[in-house]
Amino acid sequence: MKEIRLCCPCHFGLESVLKFELGRIGAENITVSDGKISFSGNEDMIARANYRLASAERVLIELGTFRAETFEQLFQGVRAAELERFIGRHDAFPVKGHCLDSKLHSVPDCQRIIKKAAVERLKSRYGISWFEETGAVHQLQFVLRKDICSLYLDTSGAGLHKRGYRQNSNDAPIKETLAAGIIDLARVRADTLVADPMCGSGTFLIEAAYKAMNIAPGLRRHFAAESWEQLDRAIWKREKEQALDEVRRDCGFKGYGFDIDPEAVMLSTDNAKKAGVISRIEVTRRGIAQFERIKGATVIVNPPYGERMLEIREAEELYREMGERLCPSKEEPCFIISPHEEFEKFFGRKADKKRKLYNGMIKCELFMYFK
Repeated sequence: MKEIRLCCPCHFGLESVLKFELGRIGAENITVSDGKISFSGNEDMIARANYRLASAERVLIELGTFRAETFEQLFQGVRAAELERFIGRHDAFPVKGHCLDSKLHSVPDCQRIIKKAAVERLKSRYGISWFEETGAVHQLQFVLRKDICSLYLDTSGAGLHKRGYRQNSNDAPIKETLAAGIIDLARVRADTLVADPMCGSGTFLIEAAYKAMNIAPGLRRHFAAESWEQLDRAIWKREKEQALDEVRRDCGFKGYGFDIDPEAVMLSTDNAKKAGVISRIEVTRRGIAQFERIKGATVIVNPPYGERMLEIREAEELYREMGERLCPSKEEPCFIISPHEEFEKFFGRKADKKRKLYNGMIKCELFMYFK
């Protein structure tokens, strides 16, 4: 099969992390824009990216980009896309997407036009007038922004943050893909010790173990494109076996989690078992007031921040306590994500470096202490 143009959305602020990941797995012609990265590859790259990328939200095939100020332009742009390359006569091809700052702003109307155009394109290629759509799902996605429509085909299915180990979580979990990006920024390596004094559901610890042990994050799940007849299924088997062969089982990584909530301790332990890394992770019930620094450990934490005034004040008091207990240094660096604009004031120290990130829709900063 000839070269395929692919696209991976990511959290704003993690573009450089994802670009490095893509280069490491052999992606070519990489183009970076806000919140997404486009690149080229073959069929193997579709499977490899789904299995191995830790900070990407999903892997999309780029079908076309065109101006669409009218429904006619939208129809013709979709109709010109080479849909039959990936969508068979029996396949299902639902449509979803969103519009932003465009003359065409009704998502349902755009979905209807795109579906109609897709049907017309496939009718002309397959010589049939009715599509039962009983086969594998080929999710069409569109992004209409500033009158430019980008049309994609989703190969992942469920978002790549769904690794398969976290069926349950606490009230304020951090997304696995964002956690993986922070782990990368914290420079976790094969022999790194990691401590999370408020581990919640254990996401930082598990993602750190995956990074240190070179465990592909998608190994414990399936992807939509695995069932597509247009792609050689042997590729998925081959890529999975290759990823398994590259796991570093002899690394020196160790993760230490602490939480004042006994349910969080059980949850983190359970998730680590599901992730297959429980032998590398130790979780203990302990509040921040009892936290003791672990020699040589990198601290990575997502502390609570609260939404109501009382909760915010409690969070600020917690930040003060964190500053007293964590005491970051060059040997024991600390990485803290928080949306509080005055976090450094309460923590008692200016960060050595900061990076803007989004935790869902919440604008945050990653405060990095490493000097």
